[in-house]
Amino acid sequence: MPQTLDAAAVRTWCSLALDALGRDREEIDAINVYPVADGDTGTNLYLTVESAVQAVEAVFDAHATGTSVPDLPDAVRAMAHGALIGARGNSGTILAQLLRGMAEVLAEDGAGGVAGAAEDGGDHLARALRRAAQLAREAVAHPVEGTILTVAAAAADAAARTAGDGASGAGDDGAAYGSGAAVHAAYAGARVALDATPGQLAVLGRAGVVDAGGRGLLAVLAALVEAVTGDAPARVAPGARPHDLPAVVESCDADEGSPGPAFEVIYLLETDEAGIDRLRRRLDALGDSLVVVGGDGLWNVHVHVDDAGAAVEAGVEAGRPYRIRITHFGAAAGHQRERAQRAVVAVVPGEGLAGLCAEAGATTVLARPGEPPASGELVEAIRRAHAHEVVLLPNDAELRHTAAAAAEQARAEGIRVALIPTRAAVQGIAALAVHEPDRRFDEDVVAMTSAAGATRYAELAVAERQSWTMAGICQAGDLLGLIDGDVAVIGTELAATAESVLDRMLSAGGELVTLVLGEDVPDTLADRLERYVRDGHLAVDTVVYRGGRQSVPLLIGVE
Repeated sequence: MPQTLDAAAVRTWCSLALDALGRDREEIDAINVYPVADGDTGTNLYLTVESAVQAVEAVFDAHATGTSVPDLPDAVRAMAHGALIGARGNSGTILAQLLRGMAEVLAEDGAGGVAGAAEDGGDHLARALRRAAQLAREAVAHPVEGTILTVAAAAADAAARTAGDGASGAGDDGAAYGSGAAVHAAYAGARVALDATPGQLAVLGRAGVVDAGGRGLLAVLAALVEAVTGDAPARVAPGARPHDLPAVVESCDADEGSPGPAFEVIYLLETDEAGIDRLRRRLDALGDSLVVVGGDGLWNVHVHVDDAGAAVEAGVEAGRPYRIRITHFGAAAGHQRERAQRAVVAVVPGEGLAGLCAEAGATTVLARPGEPPASGELVEAIRRAHAHEVVLLPNDAELRHTAAAAAEQARAEGIRVALIPTRAAVQGIAALAVHEPDRRFDEDVVAMTSAAGATRYAELAVAERQSWTMAGICQAGDLLGLIDGDVAVIGTELAATAESVLDRMLSAGGELVTLVLGEDVPDTLADRLERYVRDGHLAVDTVVYRGGRQSVPLLIGVE
C-alpha cells in the first residue's frame, strides 16, 4: 500500500490525535509538573488539537458540494492555523509551532500534487519534522532540555537517519516505503527521548514522571504513524517511568525551586515581525516561560508573569491583542475555593454581553465572529464554574451538538449539567434573569427554560451574496431581518429594517423588547427604536445593551 501523507491522511491524523489525547488527557494532566504544576497540559494539548481538527474539517466541508477535494497544502495550512488560534498553555503553544513547521515543508512540497511523489517520502517527512523542531525551539525564549522540545528534536533526528538509509535501497517503491519507515522511526526516537526526560530535568526526576508535553507529543506522533501506515503503536502509559533511568542530572533551570510567577497570560496578536521582536524583549524582562509562535501577521503569545496587566499592555503596544486569557496559578495549582452548589455557563457573542452575564453571576464563553467555541472550551468553562450543578446556555442553534457533547463529558466527571437549548443570546439573557440558585435544581431549570422559550429572537445581518430567501431575492449588501432564524424582512437601511422586524414580532404581543447593539451601531439607533416601540405599543418596555464586537449589528428579543 502506498504510504504517503496527502490531505485525507492529514485529516485522519488530526482525528486520531484528538482521540488519543482525549483518552490520555487526565493522565497527562496528572504528570504535569514543569514548568508549573498546574495539571492542565493534557487538557491544553487536547484543546489545541481540537481547534486544528475543526479547521481541517472546515476545508473539507468547503469542498463537499463540488467535485474537487482539498489538496495537501490546503489541509496542512488549515491544521497549522487552527492549532495556532486555539493553542493553550505552554505545551499547546509549542505544539502549534511544531505543526506550523511541518506545514511549511509539506505545503511547499505538496503544491504540485501528492507530497512524496517527486522525492523520497521519508526524506520529505524528515525535513518536515526537522523544520518543526527548529521553529519550536526558536519560539521558546529560553529552551530547556528534557521537555517537548527534546522529544521533537529526537523524532526529527530518527526520521532523518531512517530516510537516509531507506533512500539508498528502496527501489521503485522507495517513496512509499520511506514515508512509513520515517514515521515509525520518528515515533521510536521520540519514545526513547521521552523515557530519558527525567534524567535531564531535575523536577521530573524528583516526581518520578516523564515530561507531560513530550508525552502528549508522543500521542500525536503515534496518530501520525497510524494515519500514514495503518499500524497503531501500542499505547504508552502517560506516567510510566523506566527502572533503568540514568541518575538525575542538574536541571537546566537554575531557579527551578523558587516560586514562579503568579499568572499565565495568553493572547492572539496581530502585528508584524518588528512588533514581535519588541514584544519578545519586553515580555522576556517581565516573566518566564515565554513562547511566541506564528507568523504572517498573526501570532500566539504565551508568558508567565507577576504583572498580567503589563503583559497585555505590551501586546497593545506591539499590535492588536485579542482572545486574551489570564490564569492565576494559585487557583490552578490546587488552592481551590469551595465548590459552589450551582452555576450558569453561557456562550455570548460579544464582550459587552460577556460583562453583563458575568455581573449576573454566569461563567461566560466568548464566541467571536467566525470562531464558534469548541466542546473542549465549553467543558473547560463548566469546570471553571466550579459547581456541583451547572446550567449550560449555548445561545446559538448551531452549537446544540457541541453543547450536548460538552454536557455529556462534564456529566462523566460527576457534574450535574442541564442543557437549555437557547438559540440566541437574548434567550440566554431571559433565562439568566429568572435564575435563582437557591431553588431546587429542577425547578430552576424549568423556570429558565420557560423564560427562554417565551422569548422570540431576531437579528439584523448583512447579506454576503445574492440569494433566494423566504422574503424574496436579496442582493449582496442588503440588510436581512431574521426572525427565529428565517429571513422575514429585506431592507437597505438599518433603522427602517429594524422597525419592520419589530412590527412583525410585536404583532403577536409582547411585554419586553431587548435590543443588543453591535460595536459600530450608534446610540441614536437605540433611541429611535425605543421611541418607535413606546409610540406603537404603550404596554411594552424596552431595554438596551451594548454587545461590543459581535457578528451582527443588532440582536432583538421579544418576551
